[in-house]
Amino acid sequence: MARKTQTKVRQKMHVKKGDTVQVIAGKDKGKVGEVLETLPKDSKVIVKGVNIRTKHVKPRQEGESGQIQTFEAPIHSSNVMLYSNKQKVASRICYTFNDDGRKVRMLKKTGEIID
Repeated sequence: MARKTQTKVRQKMHVKKGDTVQVIAGKDKGKVGEVLETLPKDSKVIVKGVNIRTKHVKPRQEGESGQIQTFEAPIHSSNVMLYSNKQKVASRICYTFNDDGRKVRMLKKTGEIID
């Protein structure tokens, strides 16, 4: 019997590193933060101050004390929405062309161009 292997298709994500986003689902719903990193293979993003996890680290050497580290865990990109700092509103995006003929991202609610 031949086994089928699943290949992950790289999804195009609507957010990029450095974007300001608002969380629209989950325990951190309503929080606003900046995208620190994108993980396109998993369709996940890491947002500053959102989905904080704690990790207990054992001491490596004798005499060293253990630590409790906090870090931001990734959340799915479908749970975030781009956020306009000027008008304080979250919005979906659409793609449009600017005067130079370059394709740019634009917020649907406000008409603000992101790129």
